[in-house]
Amino acid sequence: MDLTVGAVAAMVAASAIGGTIQGALGFGMNLVSVPVFALVLPAALPVTVIVLGIPIAIWMVRYERHAIDRVGVGWIIAGRVPGTIVGVWVVATVSTSMLQSLAGAIVLLLVVASVAMPPLRVRPESQIGAGIVSGFTGTSAGIGGPPLALLYQHHPGSTMRSTLAASFFFGTLLSLAVLGAARQVGVEQLLLGVGLAPVVVAGSVLGRRLHPHLEGGWLRAAVLVFAGITAVTALVHGIV
Repeated sequence: MDLTVGAVAAMVAASAIGGTIQGALGFGMNLVSVPVFALVLPAALPVTVIVLGIPIAIWMVRYERHAIDRVGVGWIIAGRVPGTIVGVWVVATVSTSMLQSLAGAIVLLLVVASVAMPPLRVRPESQIGAGIVSGFTGTSAGIGGPPLALLYQHHPGSTMRSTLAASFFFGTLLSLAVLGAARQVGVEQLLLGVGLAPVVVAGSVLGRRLHPHLEGGWLRAAVLVFAGITAVTALVHGIV
């Protein structure tokens, strides 16, 4: 990868801002990082942004582990397995722009359905389904958070954030393992993710200060807004 000072500065800023958003909402880091990385260093995708999900997930689980829906995490991971496999196949066969457009379209449909339809019951069937979608969009385009956030949007903030973080941790390891088996992981991508890890953790610490302001109705509104922005950003970037 051809790293420049400008590219490094842009990725550091995107990682810090993205980490803050994810620390506050439980997802959303890749809303900022994926478009910026795609612009300044497309060779880093999707592996580097997937790697960045590991330290921030560990950090978030550490603070709110008491609220994790442990049974739900198991069902979500069960769904992520087939979703991840399909995602890896798509990464190996489809262009990056098409991946982003497809992932954005899926997330946008989920946002519209969440607004127009009654709340989806959180049970094994829906958790497996969300895991499949998250595994696919997360592995192929690096935006696996919105499907899970939309499923848990009516839960307390601590439950949503911690459950998503635990799911991201195991799901990220799964994505990296399958991508590695398919020879889609480069050493430089991994090292870049490790180098940027402290930045996203620092952002997450800052985002935690926003938790009291996002409880109740504000949290659901923020989830819907950021999921929608994520989807539109991915669509537009893929088309452009």
